Amino acid sequence: MSKAKLTVKIENVVASASLKHRIELSAVTKAFPDVEYRPEQFPGLIFRLKRPRTTTLIFGSGKMVCTGARSEKEARKALRRLVKTLKEGGIIIAGKLEIKITNIVASANLDGAVDLLELYEGERSMGGRIMYEPEQFPGLIYRMEDPRAVILLFSTGKLVCTGARREEDVHKAINKLHQELEDKGVIRYE
Repeated sequence: MSKAKLTVKIENVVASASLKHRIELSAVTKAFPDVEYRPEQFPGLIFRLKRPRTTTLIFGSGKMVCTGARSEKEARKALRRLVKTLKEGGIIIAGKLEIKITNIVASANLDGAVDLLELYEGERSMGGRIMYEPEQFPGLIYRMEDPRAVILLFSTGKLVCTGARREEDVHKAINKLHQELEDKGVIRYE
C-alpha cells in the first residue's frame, strides 16, 4: 500500500534541431551583439532567449542544441522562436526546422527512505542494470531498459531521472521504479 504522493519535476529538456543548411555565424553576431561567440574556444555561438528562458548553441553547420526548457513543448517553442528571431535579424533561413528531443532530466521525491544496499544485494532482476558503490557515489544507479532511462536513486527517496526522450517515459520510469521498490519492501515511509 503506497503512502507516497509522487511529485515529478521536469528540470531540463534538451532538444537538437537542424536546418539542413549552413549558417554564417559571423552574420549572427553582427545582427545580435548579445550572443556569445569565441570561435577560438568553441565552434558554436551561444544564443539566449528570455522567453522561454533557454540557451541554444548554434553551429555553422545549421545544427542547434537547446537547453533549459521545462517541457518538450517549451523546447520546441524556443527553437521555433529562435529561428523566427534569426529571420527577423536578417539571417537567411531556408527550409524547415527539424526538432528532436534528445534528453529530459527530472527529479522526484518518493517520500520514503530506501534501503539501497538491500535493494542492490537482494534483487538484480529489475529489468535493467543496477550499480551501487557507496564509496564512490552515494546513490544507486539504475539503467532501466523499458522505458529507457537512467535513474540515480538516493537513500532519502529522492531521485534524478535522465536519458528519457519523452515526458511520458519519465513518468512511466519513475512510477515503475516506485512500484518495484514497494513490491520488494525496500522503501519505508515515516
